[in-house]
Amino acid sequence: MKRFFDIFFSLIGLILLSPVLLGVYLFIFIVSGRPVVYKQDRVGKDNKLFEIRKFRTLRIGTRVSATKDLTEMDDCLIPGGQFLRKTSIDELPQLINVLEGTMSFVGPRPLIPDEDEIRRLREEYGVYSVLPGITGLAQISGRDTISAKQKALLDKEYIEKQSLWFDFKILVKSFVAVIACRDVECKTDEDDSNDDKSADQA
Repeated sequence: MKRFFDIFFSLIGLILLSPVLLGVYLFIFIVSGRPVVYKQDRVGKDNKLFEIRKFRTLRIGTRVSATKDLTEMDDCLIPGGQFLRKTSIDELPQLINVLEGTMSFVGPRPLIPDEDEIRRLREEYGVYSVLPGITGLAQISGRDTISAKQKALLDKEYIEKQSLWFDFKILVKSFVAVIACRDVECKTDEDDSNDDKSADQA
């Protein structure tokens, strides 16, 4: 049932948001060239790597790193990049990941492979038994303000409680959090840090 939900609503989302996707694509192409959408290895179901899709918000040639370690972030953002990240518009290409079955709308956010601590905890807690998600319980429960262990425990709680109704509540709360800029990357450029977002790879 969850897979049907993912297929149906990712198709609807891609159709309804196609003007936005096209507009963002053209904007990034004009201000920064190609690639507009980039792919990057993330840890998915069964602890296996898959390629996640995102709109590129950093300049070509930016080193690959977790954003918290990218001290030169201010100089790396393309024009409009901060807005795309703040509003999570850069995540919209992940609708394709959902459609193809490498992600779900709701689940643990996929890690970059070298996030060793939380990856180990997720293995211990059995988190990799489900598909990673565009949003998840940790994203509406503190996200950037909680520790790796707290995130892993929230992922574990999601596994134990998962249902379509629970997913729906998480989606609604995620939407509200983005609109309200709560516990998401809505800081100024000087304060920018986010364990869940990794640097764009050109």
